[in-house]
Amino acid sequence: MQEGPSRRRFLQSAGLVGAGLVAAGTVGAQAPASASAQGDGRPDPDLSRFTLAVIPDTQYLFDADRGDPAPLAASLRWIIDNQAERNIVFTAHLGDIVENARADELAAAGKVFEAFDRRRVPYSVLAGNHDINSSTTDQRGPSPYLDVFGPQRFRKLPTYGGATKDGYNTYHVFTAAGRQWLLLALDWRPSDAGLAWAKSVLAAHPRTPVILTTHDMVYADDSGAATLSGHGQRLWDELVAESDQIFLTLNGHYWPPGRTVLRNAAEHDVHLHITNYQDRYYGGSAMIRLYQFDLARNTIDVETLSPWILGQRPEQRNVLEQREMELTDATNRFSIGVDFAARFAGFDPVPPRAPRNPATMLVPGTLAYWRFDRGRGDGVAVPDGDRIEDLSGRGNHLTRVTLAGSAPEALRWSGEHHPDQPAHASLRFDGAKKPARGAYLRTVDGAPLNAETLRNGYTIEAFVKLPADVRASNHAWMSILSRFGAGRDAGKTGGDPSEPIATLSLSDGMALQWAVFPLNQNDISSNWGHEMPADAWFHVAVVNDGKTTTLYVDGAELLRNPSTPAIGLATSNESWLVGAYHYDRIVEQGFYGWIGDMRVVNRPLPVSQFMRA
Repeated sequence: MQEGPSRRRFLQSAGLVGAGLVAAGTVGAQAPASASAQGDGRPDPDLSRFTLAVIPDTQYLFDADRGDPAPLAASLRWIIDNQAERNIVFTAHLGDIVENARADELAAAGKVFEAFDRRRVPYSVLAGNHDINSSTTDQRGPSPYLDVFGPQRFRKLPTYGGATKDGYNTYHVFTAAGRQWLLLALDWRPSDAGLAWAKSVLAAHPRTPVILTTHDMVYADDSGAATLSGHGQRLWDELVAESDQIFLTLNGHYWPPGRTVLRNAAEHDVHLHITNYQDRYYGGSAMIRLYQFDLARNTIDVETLSPWILGQRPEQRNVLEQREMELTDATNRFSIGVDFAARFAGFDPVPPRAPRNPATMLVPGTLAYWRFDRGRGDGVAVPDGDRIEDLSGRGNHLTRVTLAGSAPEALRWSGEHHPDQPAHASLRFDGAKKPARGAYLRTVDGAPLNAETLRNGYTIEAFVKLPADVRASNHAWMSILSRFGAGRDAGKTGGDPSEPIATLSLSDGMALQWAVFPLNQNDISSNWGHEMPADAWFHVAVVNDGKTTTLYVDGAELLRNPSTPAIGLATSNESWLVGAYHYDRIVEQGFYGWIGDMRVVNRPLPVSQFMRA
């Protein structure tokens, strides 16, 4: 940026210099070095969690006969050493590499970056106003900056995509989380031709999310709230606002750090961040920002640290170094939520999974397969006594039963479904207790499943969604699926023989429980899951291998599975119930929520064969 003191006085007079942005979120402390500590590690392009490293203004480290390249060298070495540990897929410098645009300064900085070049570590740089003649655009022609950091430097990198003819604007494509991402590195002042080139790059990569790096975009006030600069407004109006692919912009130039969120023409969020530490101890100590993308959590975790200071022996750090090795205030250490699939849907929509043919769900050993996509339309009540076919062909059909005093709408067809569910439909149960209300389904008299003991193992699966108010409206211990009859009806006297022979239920905290009287025990065997979130679909599977039972949610094995053998299921040769909890042979409440496809198989299935696979 311009000379620090005069520029700072200007911003102070305009009320634009401040101390920090109040934000929530934390990230982990510095990770220990892994096997990559010798420089052998490489990032994994398929992991859902990856890191973009960002280096802002380093100009005071390369300032004529003043400065020190050691901090930047330490930062680059740390990135190399932590490529595998942090899954660092790319590094971006935000400009003002040097102070005076001198050839010797740029050569010295270029020598430091040779550490990346030797190992072909993917990175980009761009010209800040101190790296070139700041009164010019990218049409300025040859310069010492271009001699050192022109396109010729990056052509050997696998991520290099191309550059403008003038050489001052480049783009880079890297692979992370199993997909491609594009990073634009724009000059201090891209010309109209430069912006036209940027648009052409986006047009050539129409389904790729884009991160824009440039030197001057936003600045922050004392609260840390960022605002578009004059040049940033031009970039916004002429490029970013109309380019839905750009979801994040990063720039240096100003201080203090800050951020804001603007809505583009597609009414989607664009996150704009300013990060710069040249005003801090030792010219910023080559502070780096780590943007850790986590697509599983839909979160970007951000942290700021100085590898140069962290690499020093603790007892040798001076007072200022102890303060600066990591910045943990809310401006420099925070998390932002990004629903990546939704944010990118405008240019790279994920097609919904199509319904699957029922026949493909009939794996060997299928005893019952129920799906609810043959109703009369969303919101239409299931008629009393209506039969839902067992698609396995074994005759384990279901019929509706309505609890006294309940309306027909207590059980309705619904178009809601889990995105991975074979059928794009479900049933909406509107049950309650004290008194029992709602409707449920029961297997027909004489259904083979009623007598089945599943002695050699079994898999029971269901797709479920709980309403947002499920906890506030008191539906504790409601059952998704249960076997009618009390334990004593199957000859069991241990524990509480009035409990159901088998039930897949949700506790008062909405934790999953599979409680069953097995053939080989006189008491109940229980598997416990965690508390389930409301207003979100999940898949649950109970898998017995002929000896022990394991509970899974969304294909993940849960913790509290008993090791004591629990062989098969006791039976009183009575019906199975879908959406009803009973105690001592009395149905006490109907289910509250949505139930999608359900399947019972007389053998243990591997996770890869669950219905959501």
